[in-house]
Amino acid sequence: MKITLPTINAKLLQQLTMILGLLVSIGCLAQQTTRDLKKVTFSGRGYELGIQHGKVLKKDIDEVIQAWKKNTSAQLGKNADLVIEEFFEYAQFKESIMKWTPELYEEVRGIAEGSGQEINDVLVLNLLDEFWVYINNLNNHHCSGLGVPSRNGNPGYISQNMDLENYTDGFQVLMRLNRTEDSPEQLILTHPGLIALNGLNEEGIGVCVNTLMQLKASSKGLPVAFVVRRIVNSTDKNELLSYIQSVDHASGQNYIIGVRGEVFDFEASANKVVRFQPANKNGTVYHTNHPVVNDDIKPWFKQFDPGLSDELKPVNSNSHLRFQAVENRMTSVSEVSEDFIMEALRSRDSKEHPVCRTNKENGYGFTFASIIMTLSENPYIQVVAGPPDESPYERVDFSPKN
Repeated sequence: MKITLPTINAKLLQQLTMILGLLVSIGCLAQQTTRDLKKVTFSGRGYELGIQHGKVLKKDIDEVIQAWKKNTSAQLGKNADLVIEEFFEYAQFKESIMKWTPELYEEVRGIAEGSGQEINDVLVLNLLDEFWVYINNLNNHHCSGLGVPSRNGNPGYISQNMDLENYTDGFQVLMRLNRTEDSPEQLILTHPGLIALNGLNEEGIGVCVNTLMQLKASSKGLPVAFVVRRIVNSTDKNELLSYIQSVDHASGQNYIIGVRGEVFDFEASANKVVRFQPANKNGTVYHTNHPVVNDDIKPWFKQFDPGLSDELKPVNSNSHLRFQAVENRMTSVSEVSEDFIMEALRSRDSKEHPVCRTNKENGYGFTFASIIMTLSENPYIQVVAGPPDESPYERVDFSPKN
């Protein structure tokens, strides 16, 4: 049987092509990309938990370590194994980790043994920000975070686009840690071999983070990934707020912390922790990758000192342009909805320095994943692997309590 297809004349085809091109150019038809968000579930604490992680993700851990080494060698023009050796002459974090989060050090040790990797090869994956500090890298961390307190019966939210280096694409993992007698169930965004990027627990306590490279660091403080896991394991608000302001911080970092319906934002450096409260009418907070209130600045980054006048600040920098974009959006409405947050995280208000970043494989990073944590009576997350304008968010709930 012969099938005859209808023909389209050349003029009509040309018009349809032009319309399609216009829709794509203005973002009405976002490119749809399929990425796998690997989901894993582990139980227990410390070394036992790490062993499970290492065994289940053994192949992926080997691949991400090799990708990290290839990327590091290319960026620094030096063999990555030599870089690791030199880094750990600087990095004296073990004492602080053992003081504040000893179980997490055992977890990292378990990951290394379970995956058959060298401990320092796994540990350096867990010192993401600390390694960026070591090489003074401002290029590959462009996260944008948002916080919305609960108001007028609506739930609170914390959310962010987690931007990482290009080599991490394909390694997106959502890790569920089962509840124990003394720990809540936790949902943690990460990649293989890494204990946390951000996360939320079933009690409605979670955290999103932004690197603040300009703030002073310490080679003996507690690294960011360990601070994150300590927060996500918390259940008491007052104890948590005391902890984040008293712990010895290794790296400059902004922490947007959700505690059920409340939202707190802290800029942390080696010498001080300062709360950022923009005093917006709708109560929202937001952050990118420069300090807004903490003036504990490295001497070579003085142009980012919050005390400078606007005329002297690098207001056309990547971070400042993204900050302006999220501030304009978050302060433009009286009530911030879930859909509104998604729009902000998918936005490209600055063509050159957008909040949502495509993986162009150009060495300048991309949006590794986007996450929205809903701080309702029954908390849940929505997450997408890769830039959120390329794939839909997926809802993930905590397991029922017996």
